Amino acid sequence: MSSSLPCVKPNAAGIDVGSKSHFVAVPANRDPEPVREFGFFTEDIQKLAQWLKECKIETVALEATGSFWIPLYDALIEQNIEVCLVCWR
Repeated sequence: MSSSLPCVKPNAAGIDVGSKSHFVAVPANRDPEPVREFGFFTEDIQKLAQWLKECKIETVALEATGSFWIPLYDALIEQNIEVCLVCWR
């Protein structure tokens, strides 16, 4: 028997926050390059947020590492993107 979970947030992306760069994944049908790496400077974060808007992303799961996630969180909230902070342990 095959079972699958329903898609609850189809316009969602995931972000792995790092100290030197952030890796972002959007649904494969949103962009020819659905996984991208962005730097951590303000200009890079603004480009990341703009790309998510272009991909029609409404929600992101943001892996909260140290304090590196805070500027990214602020930029996403400014773009009206819902942010779900997660912590992997």
